[in-house]
Amino acid sequence: MSHLLRLVVPDRPGILGAVATSLGTAGIDIVSVDVLERGGGVAVDDIVVDLPPGRLPDSLITAATAVPGVEVESLRPFAGPLDTHRELELLEALARAATPVSPTLAVKLLAAELPRVFHSGWAVVLRGTAEQPCEVLAASDAAPTFDGMTLPWLPLPAPRLLPSEEDWLPERWREMAIEMMAASFGSPQTAVVLGRSGGPAYRRSELLRLVHLTGIAASVAHLPPV
Repeated sequence: MSHLLRLVVPDRPGILGAVATSLGTAGIDIVSVDVLERGGGVAVDDIVVDLPPGRLPDSLITAATAVPGVEVESLRPFAGPLDTHRELELLEALARAATPVSPTLAVKLLAAELPRVFHSGWAVVLRGTAEQPCEVLAASDAAPTFDGMTLPWLPLPAPRLLPSEEDWLPERWREMAIEMMAASFGSPQTAVVLGRSGGPAYRRSELLRLVHLTGIAASVAHLPPV
């Protein structure tokens, strides 16, 4: 079974090699590695690993933290390898699906595919204001129900992280520790929201990546047909 291991490691040469050696010694295969951010003497890495049958997930934590200075930020089951090419594939698919007159199909495609790109649980595309209930334009599988909710952060003048302890969240969502991030899509009244239950919290580097991708996607969604 595959798991996504998020590590905070000292930012020095050889540290990933040491982690790989420790995991390999424990019989754990590394499928892929994605460096999320670096700074302040540390790096944050997402590592997808295959756990041998019969092994407990705790063995991943034990193997990773055997390397001095390595901390496990989160561990969760994961389906599919990390692949940065998915972003390009998504943009190509949007270009094929979109029309200037009716970008609805492109919006639905965006909501369906973004969780795969960002290793998230779900995505929604919303439209609304702080005074009126929002309208859900598209939602992926497993997305919670936003219909009829009044969101105090809409319109969205700037991208933002939406931590699981914010006051506007329904109590049930706070209990589930739903972490979210949001970026505008075409206008401040329309936002793309990504979420996952139980963490890990989104990092600024992930938010910047979402801003970049949704900005391109908004332009692509309104390109004239080829």
